[in-house]
Amino acid sequence: MSIATVHMVTVDCSDPAALGRFYQAVLGGELKVEDDDWAVLRPAGAGPALGFQTVPGYVPAPWPGTPAQTHLDLHADDPEAAEKAVLALGATLLEARPENRWRVYADPAGHPFCLGF
Repeated sequence: MSIATVHMVTVDCSDPAALGRFYQAVLGGELKVEDDDWAVLRPAGAGPALGFQTVPGYVPAPWPGTPAQTHLDLHADDPEAAEKAVLALGATLLEARPENRWRVYADPAGHPFCLGF
């Protein structure tokens, strides 16, 4: 028996609406921008919502990040097509190792996320 379930993962940023639109383009789903400081994406399919909140003076962590850094792991059936799409949306490739099934990107606010296949 669990104590709780994951309702939402909240991401700090300087522009919640812009970052919400980036992840909406990547994951699909419905984005609700509540105000200048808060937006919520309910992705298509299963999984928790993503919240985006304004943090004054937000500065992205360097990559490779600090030991306590959190990032999203996303699955892509076609990693080449997914890479082209996220780069066109404003992501930056941070790390790609030929032996690894994961590629690490930064979203437009500088948060790392991985696309795997």
